[in-house]
Amino acid sequence: MKSPASTAATGTTLGILSALSLVHLTNDMLQSVVISVYPILKANLSLTFGQIGYIALTYQICASVFQPAFGVLFDKRPNPWYLTLGTCSTLVGLLALAFARSLAPALVAVAFVGLGSSVIHPEASRLTHYASGGRHGLAQSIFQVGGNFGSSIGPLLAAAIVAPLGQRYIALFAGVALLSILIRRPIMHWYRERIRRSDPGGGAREVVHRIRLPKRQVQMSLLLLLVLIFSKYVYLASLTNYYTFYLIRKFGVTTQQSQLFLFAFLFASAVGTLLGGPIGDRFGRKYVIWFSILGAAPFALLMPHAGLAWTCALSVLIGVIISSAFSAILVYAQELLPTRLGLISGLFFGLAFGIAGIAAAVLGHVADVRGIEYVYRFCAYMPLLGCVAAFLPNVKPHK
Repeated sequence: MKSPASTAATGTTLGILSALSLVHLTNDMLQSVVISVYPILKANLSLTFGQIGYIALTYQICASVFQPAFGVLFDKRPNPWYLTLGTCSTLVGLLALAFARSLAPALVAVAFVGLGSSVIHPEASRLTHYASGGRHGLAQSIFQVGGNFGSSIGPLLAAAIVAPLGQRYIALFAGVALLSILIRRPIMHWYRERIRRSDPGGGAREVVHRIRLPKRQVQMSLLLLLVLIFSKYVYLASLTNYYTFYLIRKFGVTTQQSQLFLFAFLFASAVGTLLGGPIGDRFGRKYVIWFSILGAAPFALLMPHAGLAWTCALSVLIGVIISSAFSAILVYAQELLPTRLGLISGLFFGLAFGIAGIAAAVLGHVADVRGIEYVYRFCAYMPLLGCVAAFLPNVKPHK
């Protein structure tokens, strides 16, 4: 009979993958809670929209720019305590935000929350790769679904708790962060054992999946993947941030009805995320990447001209299709540089965060000037950039 350590080294460690998905869920839930309380901060601290912009910018910089740097550190100096340190940073930020009474403390608080995210995303993604047992697409899909679900329930919890009870009740979410630290002991134990086995005297060798290409072709492939990330997250920024405004403006639905349509889109996105990874494992990641972005283009181009019922149906189709891309893109990039998992995870997560934040700000300005319907007509062309996936090498990784 195989030992637990042997099973973890050679098979898909579903228990660890589920725990990492839960880590992703709690992290993204807490991050989305912070974003959701901006209106409360504006009222309580007597802030201007410009000052709220400073808070959002500080958070986005700390949550995205530092991810590649942390990823490089994690590659060079692995340590089972990194995930705990990241959540501790988030916990401190939430407590500080709960009792902030002016702009400066709020800026420091969201910086701590953003830094926590910058630690957790690249490190948890690295560990997901190691726990996959070679089924990297499936593993990343399980990991990503946790984040998607957390992001979707965070605003609901903020609306149910912080909005009626007040800013100081943000501290309750610091308790969630503390609980998440306590329940990740199995991950720390598993990773500590893995580090021990990977030492020269440990006798274990890691199974590395590698796409063997010339250096120039690897660099070009990474550039193409970054273009695909850009097209995906600019388009998603229009949906996740302004879909409710679009529905209210064009069809006259109520705010509650628009939230139901948004939930349908987010749920479809979670389904697409779960499907994309294992399909990539089975048929090849290039085909998933190509289909998931370019395949959404016809529906995206049609949606600005559709009625309410068809708009909802098309948004669900778009959510399923386009959300299957990220797991495949990330795993493809990791297999291009399998010894730089932290760097790749931090780079792609950080870029996704950064693009989403910048695009949301730019599209908001465009909506003020040209109207929300113009934003949707313009962004509908972004998935056409998926055609660059045709230039990705059509190869499969070798063990």
